[in-house]
Amino acid sequence: MKLTTVNNYQPFNKLATLSLASVFLFSAHVQSTELEISIVNATKNIYFTPLLIAAHSESSPRLFQLGTTASAEIKAMAEGGNISGLSSFVSNNGGITIENPASGILNPGVSTTATITTTTETHLSLTAMLLPTNDGFVGLDSWEIPSTAGTYTIILNGYDAGTEANDELASSMPNPPFITFGSGGTGVETTSHNTKIHIHSGNLGDGDSTGGLSDLDYSSHRWLNPVAIMTITVK
Repeated sequence: MKLTTVNNYQPFNKLATLSLASVFLFSAHVQSTELEISIVNATKNIYFTPLLIAAHSESSPRLFQLGTTASAEIKAMAEGGNISGLSSFVSNNGGITIENPASGILNPGVSTTATITTTTETHLSLTAMLLPTNDGFVGLDSWEIPSTAGTYTIILNGYDAGTEANDELASSMPNPPFITFGSGGTGVETTSHNTKIHIHSGNLGDGDSTGGLSDLDYSSHRWLNPVAIMTITVK
């Protein structure tokens, strides 16, 4: 009877030991990581609307992707600087966000810094509209967060959402008080030649403040890629 009792309990003890080891392994897997993220507006005279930084899993739907049709949420951000839809999109798919770390517009040459703590999130994405443009935005698409502590630098490009023709007319773009538009332009283009998300070719502008093709000043609002520098410190 005594031997039988011991044998009956032995498998239970092994199972308990295995279960405890599994708990420790799971806890190590979901260990939190603190990231310090800095974004510099590297343009001469282009402004960034409120930024959205998102941490998400590799399997989560992407905020945007080159060569695909822009979602309604990307369209709202790229044409009007509205990040609320994208923020909800990330949250609904299990990710976490930092909204508007600069507390408003990020001016040319200015940087902003934020921290975010990840657990199961393995990738970073970022968006913000470029002003003045029709549907241009600065973006980072699903960058894998390194597992090794250190500081990493990423050069960010400007993208065209492909949702609106780049006519460069004041009536087609948000008009904040810190941007002076010309008037009387006839439009650089009337239709979008590429309706998928693609690399932005920059504003054209012109030197005619009361006519010409564009309502943008080429000496102020012309830009080429890249447009931002992002530095991530993994602690």
